[in-house]
Amino acid sequence: MYEISKQFMFSAAHSLEHLPSTHPCTRLHGHDYHVTITLRGENLNEAGFIRDYRDLSEFKQWLDDLFDHRYLNERLPIGMNPSAENIAKFIFDVWRDKYPELYSIEVKETPKTSAKYFEL
Repeated sequence: MYEISKQFMFSAAHSLEHLPSTHPCTRLHGHDYHVTITLRGENLNEAGFIRDYRDLSEFKQWLDDLFDHRYLNERLPIGMNPSAENIAKFIFDVWRDKYPELYSIEVKETPKTSAKYFEL
């Protein structure tokens, strides 16, 4: 099994719901998000790649257009709390058909915290 990953970044703001009113994440705040897309495959193409990293430029453009310098509460489906976990699942669901080799999406809000979504 082969695996490749590439990291992308965007800056955005959000506020989280369904938390105690004293929780700091209920207030408007922002992060420099780091999104890592991981692809897996048993076979390589003629060039020796699972997929050319340059093929991920569409993914980067989509992240920038949808999320960069935006208020995430308005960019995700209605009712979806913009937690790192929900953002990872949302991104995975959007891209699973475009990249059949998609294994996981990891979303980091800080250097020490991350959430990853993958299917078994």
